[in-house]
Order: sequence, then structure tokens, then C-alpha cells
Amino acid sequence: MHLLARLLTSLALLPAFAAAAETAPAPAALPVATPPAAETAANDILEHFVDWLQLRFFPDGSHGELVHGIAFGVLLLAAILLRRFITNIIFSWLKRLAAKTETTLDDKLFPALEGPAATLVMVGGIFAALTVLKLSATVDHLIANGAKVSLLSVFFWGILRAGGAVLDHFEEIGHERKMNIAHFMPLIKRTLAVFVIIFGVLMVVKSLGVDVGAVLAGLGIGGLAFAFAAQDTIANLFGSFVVVMDQPFKVGEAVKIGAQTGTVEDIGLRSTRIRLLDRSLVVMPNKMVASEAVINLSKFTSRRVEQTLGLTFDTKPEQMEALLGDLRLLILNEKEIDPASVVVFFTAIGVSSLEILVAYMATSPDNLAHLQLRERLNLAFMRAVTARGLAFAYPMRTVQLEGPVAKALAEKKA
Repeated sequence: MHLLARLLTSLALLPAFAAAAETAPAPAALPVATPPAAETAANDILEHFVDWLQLRFFPDGSHGELVHGIAFGVLLLAAILLRRFITNIIFSWLKRLAAKTETTLDDKLFPALEGPAATLVMVGGIFAALTVLKLSATVDHLIANGAKVSLLSVFFWGILRAGGAVLDHFEEIGHERKMNIAHFMPLIKRTLAVFVIIFGVLMVVKSLGVDVGAVLAGLGIGGLAFAFAAQDTIANLFGSFVVVMDQPFKVGEAVKIGAQTGTVEDIGLRSTRIRLLDRSLVVMPNKMVASEAVINLSKFTSRRVEQTLGLTFDTKPEQMEALLGDLRLLILNEKEIDPASVVVFFTAIGVSSLEILVAYMATSPDNLAHLQLRERLNLAFMRAVTARGLAFAYPMRTVQLEGPVAKALAEKKA
């Protein structure tokens, strides 16, 4: 029990164990900074653990290399057992507990953190075990740097997994409440992932002793040149933020952007993918999306129809008046039409027809229902015109010929 307690105490400081090797003498080409208090404490714990093993198995101080090998095996075995304990017992219990709660956030968060937590224990145990082997100064220095990089990478991986679970939960809530921001959560998730990765890389580089501020300052001129070279990419990134903030459309909606009409399939950091009516896919840069006029075809509250019917010139006034009444009645009989929007008037004597203006507002925004309504009314208009003994006009032009040629044609015809 005393040994198990010491093992658990040492594993509790696994992130600091890997850095303990920095206290070993380093080559002249690799200067070693003074270890912080946490690293010194971790190193002391490992030293006490090795000393305890020495006194336990070889009190005379012999077989030092064998004692370090035993310590290596014990720490590695303890890391494996602790990893299994975390995954099979602790996280299994947390998952069962999450299943009993009303919120679904913990149902997503605990499975997301299981992998990083288990990996953190295993990576810390491996580097702690390697540290007690007391290899050469160069190898110990490499082990310490590898531990820093590995542990920080696992830590930021856990942040990415946890942040992704939280954003997925917000997206689910947004869809349930029909909030537009829910359709932009994948884009927000990718954007935050990029920032976390960049920040994580900077922290890893800084942990290796590199002056991040000096590096960023040195990259200033290069960054300026890169900005000029990648100005289109930067413009597309800003365009994606404009789309997220303004929310002119969401995934699954039909839109018309410039000359392109189709359904939005994906909104990315650089571009928006639109499935066109012919089922082809167009990838539109976000800077174009932000600068073009966007018509959201899925946001109709109602649909207005306006058309002109042309009758032949032999239509009598009485027939015209009767037909106008028939057309008004046909439209008003449709339940899907707003009665206050109905317009049926004899508006003009045109070049080749007597023109009737017909307009109405369909209350349903659904395009298929709109087309079916128009078809039904157009067929009813044709039947009404035929029932009155009238006919639709077609373009017609009369040409009057004069002069000798016209006279010759007239005599020939006679």
C-alpha cells in the first residue's frame, strides 16, 4: 500500500515528470536553464521513489542500474493500469451519470475528453519512466523536450475536443430553437480550431526555450509580404466572418448570388459551396458572397403572380365585361390566394390584342404549391375564354402595299 501511494503521488505530477531530466548535466552546446519549482519537486519525487526501491531490494547500494530498470517498469506498468482505470471505471461511471441528466452537454463532453485524458496519463507515464533510467545528458535533454511537446500537444488536443463538444451542443440547441446561428456553428468550430492550433504551436515553441516574441517580430516583414501575396485568402476569411455575422442564408436554403442560383451545401472559411439547379457544384469565394447582392429564395413569405392575357380584336365589350367577372370569380375561389390582392382589369388595346392584367398574391411561400396554383388557374382561364366563344390573340401585323408594284399584284390577283 505504501508503494501504491507513492506511485499515485508521482503519477499525479506526470506533466512535470518529463521535465525533470533537465536537471541532468547537458552538453555544452545545449545550455540548461534553472528548473522551476514544479520540475524540482517532480525530480525529487522520482529520486525518492528510486531510493525507496534501492533500500527495498538492495540495501547495500549495489545493482543501481537494475534498480533504475525496475523503476522504469513499475512506472510504465502504473501508467498502463491508471489509464485502464480512467477509461474503464472513471469515464464509464461519468457516462452513466451523464445519461441520467437532462442536458446533453455532458453526454458529448465526457466521451470527447476520454481519449485525451487517457493519452495524457500514458504519455506522462512513458516520459516519467524514461527519466528514471538516467541515460546520457543528451538523451535526457531530448526526453525532456519530447515530454514538453507531447504533453502540451495532448493538452491542446483535449481543449479542441472539449470545445468541439460544447459547440456541437450549442448547434443542437440552435437547431431545436430554429436559430440561424446554428447553421454557422461548423464554420465557427473550424475557425476556433485554427486559433487554438496556432496558439498551441506557439506555446510548444515557447516551451522549448525559443523567444516567441522575437520570432514574431522577425516575421513581421515576411508576414507583410505574405499578406500581400495572400490578400485574396484574407479577403475570403473576412467574407466568411461577414456571412456569419450578417447571416443572409444558411445551409440547405435556396439562394441567388450574382448569376448563380442553387442550394447552399456548405459554408467554409474560404468559400461557400452551392449546388446549382442542373446539379453541378459551384465553389464561390466568400469575398464574392460578401460583395454580391444575395437573394434568399427560401425566405418568401408569399408569392405574387402578374400576367397579361391577350384577346382577339373581335371581342365585344359585353363579352369582355362578362369574361372579367369570370376571371375574378375563378381567382377568388382559390383558398390559397389573398382576396385583397386580386387584380383583374382590361388595361390596354395593344398592337395585336386586347390586354387583360391579372395579378394576385399566393399566401403559401412553397414554390411547388405556387406552380401548381398557377397551372390550375391558367387552365381555368383557358376554359373560361373558350366557354365565352372568345380566343386568345397572337402577334399579327398588316402590311399595306402602294405604288406600281402593288397595282401589278392586285391586277394579277384579279
